[in-house]
Amino acid sequence: MPEDTMPRPPRLTANPSPLRRPGSIRRTSSIDVTWPDGAGNARHMDGRARDLVTPTDGGPALVRAAATMTALVNDNRVIEAISADSAPDGLQKLVGERGGGHLRQVLRETLPELIESASPLYLLLDDISGFSLISGWALMLWAAKSPDMPMNVDPAEKQSQMADRAGVCWGLQLGNSGMTLGSAGSDVGAADAKELRNPLDVEGWHDLPTTAGMAMRRARRIDVWREQGAIMVEAAFQDSAPHPDGGRVALHEYTVRASLDPQTLVITSLVPIPHVLPFHECPGAVANAMKLVGTPIAEMRNAVLEQLRGTHGCTHLNDALRSMAEVPSLLAYLDTLVPESA
Repeated sequence: MPEDTMPRPPRLTANPSPLRRPGSIRRTSSIDVTWPDGAGNARHMDGRARDLVTPTDGGPALVRAAATMTALVNDNRVIEAISADSAPDGLQKLVGERGGGHLRQVLRETLPELIESASPLYLLLDDISGFSLISGWALMLWAAKSPDMPMNVDPAEKQSQMADRAGVCWGLQLGNSGMTLGSAGSDVGAADAKELRNPLDVEGWHDLPTTAGMAMRRARRIDVWREQGAIMVEAAFQDSAPHPDGGRVALHEYTVRASLDPQTLVITSLVPIPHVLPFHECPGAVANAMKLVGTPIAEMRNAVLEQLRGTHGCTHLNDALRSMAEVPSLLAYLDTLVPESA
């Protein structure tokens, strides 16, 4: 299909974040990547996360938990150094590991207590795998303005790199526009990311570092609350970066809305909304996510890997879905401060 007749990929952010609801808990997390020594050298990851309870009675918000993490990850996605506040035993075992599925397995085996406690630090560590790969997009944005950057490659080599990605996800199947240079994804980076923080709710996000130049951010938000006898969940996910021409642009963005049975915490409805995606085929993965209706939300990590692997799912939608596995622990903490009957 000629490029000018293809449907445009989604390019409209949902930012700023919605106001917090009374009687809710919100988890926010971010990882900001910079290249202190320039492109081609190790990237510095600054991770921050926080769980915030908003009481029903309008009282001050309460921090349930918070975490920070820093990591130095080389150009081959290998962790060279890592630290965290209240660092758990075993954290240094991640040094030398490469971002990807194996790193996630090492996390599960080495730091199971973070999963059991639903620690926000686990979400930051888990995100090293995907974001160590995706964050290279920020370099591509700046390479167009800096021909001497070391990551510039000739078109033939670039096409070969793209072919290696075939079958990674729904959008990157053979024959799709994302597998061809100059395709319908040529305007990737055209979506205004806007501000995460709502000016009417400045406490709605943890403190975010100020970045400029070559940098990229992965930001997540999960809201959990009770409404009309159901448990409601809204998870949001965005990858964005400063643009060389000014402003901030988004590469990926989803919102996922779900309702849960209040007794079993089984998903009774699921609505993924793609806001920003690189290629026009990408939103086609949304329909397969409906397979997860009927899944206990605590089992989302395994369910996503089993049912939405490879071309059955979107890597970035899967990330948003997997992050919802800790909703039961967030809800349990919320209910100690905001009882169900409140």
